[in-house]
Amino acid sequence: MTQAGGGPSQFVGPLSYPPARLGETADDYHGELVGDPYRWLEDVDTAETRAWMTAENAVTERCLAGVPTREAIRQRLTELWSFPRFGVPFDRGGRWFQFRNSGLQDQDVLYVMEGPNTAGRALLDPNLLSSDGTVAVTALSVSADGRLVAYATSTSGSDWRTWRVRRVGDGDDLDDVVAWSKYSGAAWLGDGSGFYYAAPPTPEPGTELRAEGRRLRLLLHRLGTAQADDELVFSTPDEPEWVPLASVTDDGRYLVISISRGTAPESQIRVLDLEEPAGGLRPLVAGFTAAVEVVANIGSRFYVLTEAGAERRRLVAIDLVASEPGVAAPPASWAEIIAEQDATLFSARHCGDRIVCHYLEDAHSRLRVFGLDGTHVRDVPLPDLVSLVDSDSGADSIEGRPGQRLVHFKVTSFLESGSIWAHDLDSGQTEMVRSSAVALHPDRFVTEQVFVASDDTTLIPMFVSRGSRLAPDGEVPVLLHGYGGFNVAMTPAFRVAAAVWMERGGIFAEAVLRGGGEYGKAWHDAGRLANKQNVFDDFAACARYFSDAGWSRRERVAIWGASNGGLLVGACVTQHPELFGAAVAEVGVLDMLRFHKLTIGWAWTDDFGDPGDPEQYRWPRAYSPLHHVVPGTRYPPTLVMTGDHDDRVVPGHSFKFAAALQAAVTKAAGGGPILLRVETSAGHGHGKPTTKQVAERTDFLAFLEGALGLVPAP
Repeated sequence: MTQAGGGPSQFVGPLSYPPARLGETADDYHGELVGDPYRWLEDVDTAETRAWMTAENAVTERCLAGVPTREAIRQRLTELWSFPRFGVPFDRGGRWFQFRNSGLQDQDVLYVMEGPNTAGRALLDPNLLSSDGTVAVTALSVSADGRLVAYATSTSGSDWRTWRVRRVGDGDDLDDVVAWSKYSGAAWLGDGSGFYYAAPPTPEPGTELRAEGRRLRLLLHRLGTAQADDELVFSTPDEPEWVPLASVTDDGRYLVISISRGTAPESQIRVLDLEEPAGGLRPLVAGFTAAVEVVANIGSRFYVLTEAGAERRRLVAIDLVASEPGVAAPPASWAEIIAEQDATLFSARHCGDRIVCHYLEDAHSRLRVFGLDGTHVRDVPLPDLVSLVDSDSGADSIEGRPGQRLVHFKVTSFLESGSIWAHDLDSGQTEMVRSSAVALHPDRFVTEQVFVASDDTTLIPMFVSRGSRLAPDGEVPVLLHGYGGFNVAMTPAFRVAAAVWMERGGIFAEAVLRGGGEYGKAWHDAGRLANKQNVFDDFAACARYFSDAGWSRRERVAIWGASNGGLLVGACVTQHPELFGAAVAEVGVLDMLRFHKLTIGWAWTDDFGDPGDPEQYRWPRAYSPLHHVVPGTRYPPTLVMTGDHDDRVVPGHSFKFAAALQAAVTKAAGGGPILLRVETSAGHGHGKPTTKQVAERTDFLAFLEGALGLVPAP
């Protein structure tokens, strides 16, 4: 990128924003009357809102069309995105399965193979399900014998899922269709005769994108029967915010139901013996006192990953038979298998006759192998500053099965798209079976980890990736990304847009903020509820690092985040408008007084607090981005991005925030521009077709270059 100019935004301005009328709506929050003049923008289906949205997109297009590097960015993104992508191969019943993408296919294709490294054949191609790539396979489960695949499709990015079943042998679908599932996978019965899934009550026509998603029930669908005949397995009408997830143990004997409340990490576990179902559900772990997750079972002995008695988690064994009927075994009776270590135990898997443990050490991955008795067998060598976490799902990318000696996993970094490795549990040998299709040259690019002191002196890790020849001359453009919430771990991940940004001379940085899951329970707790301000302080400290270290200055530093990260950006922009040269808030939670009233927002009170509670209301009220926009303030150039079918963080958040910012900078002497980009037929991000991703990232990078003054004014 051309680092000419050096002033703030080089967009032509001031812009004329589409008018957004001011309504008179106001709400009484525990004695405080708070206006909500843009409430009408929450209803995306009205003609007025649709016209305003269309006009906003037109303004954004006109503005970005004036960035002379936009087409060069689009071309390079397309070139770099066109690389073959391979998921981690996994085995079911002697058949191997793998997701692949030739490069620019809108959706990944599921292949079935005779072995983990064979060519195979395409079994399920979502690109054939719609003409524009907006129908995606968002969940998939293969029966234990490898004969059947249950797959869920979602349309236009919605969280709603429709399940179908495909025969692996001939590639044909059965007649079974299970509609209106949500937040659920499919858990097959051991004999493949049916599967468990979760679903809330079916929404009324026309309310699908506004449905709350409460009162989730577990049901059993038996193949060859109508969905109306599905068996209700678990339901808690008196606890509408309980979220049950089903799995079936590898031996096919037990149904395991893990129950959480909203997004809180604490859960309880109940178990049904499928060989003796008359005995009913039995509690394995009672209450909601700690995070717990069943890893495996050997008969009635369950291996459970838990933070009970271990901030960074440990593995314990719980004997179901030893507990009294209807009473869970007390924690004092649990047998510790793998004790808590200095690193955070991210996941554990039963592979072969071993337990393979994935640890996070300062937010990058380590892999260790233990015996079933907890004896340490070996560490599996990994490159430094890499991740085994799938950045799309947030789960690990490790595949292996009890009784099988091979474990496959994917290694990703900020500079490599992902290599696939195999570890032999018997021999201890580890080999790369597929190299990264895209790798920024190690002599030209480098990733370092630094630790930045936040306002309260807490050290915040940050990954910094850049060209190796860059010098700290105070002018280098910086793109800083963060999340900081919901116990989600931010680890090294390859992003095409970040790679192009670095190729064009910028620094890409990933801040590891409090509120995430990188360092265990205390780290999460330090960034949620009454402590949420810590997250914003951490991010601001990371932004200041680049000027303090001589790399850049505030006019060259851009911040970016999505979802909870969009909240992060919104809060930092409204608290520190002087600190950043540009900001991008994607699908952000921006109205912190009404989030809990919109679709699944009720589930987030465990991280944000409940605005309906007089005491907890004060927490989000103190930083709610929408409610801290001050008219006449010179806010930095800001791009607000959302999708018109987002039924997780509804677009009304972004609409209202953009309208408020536009009104504020209109009254200021300078500031902005404030742009709103609404992707049509798209949701929160999952399942988004490649063509839409390329178009979005093109506008994203073009905005940044224009906003930071990195290109000549048109």
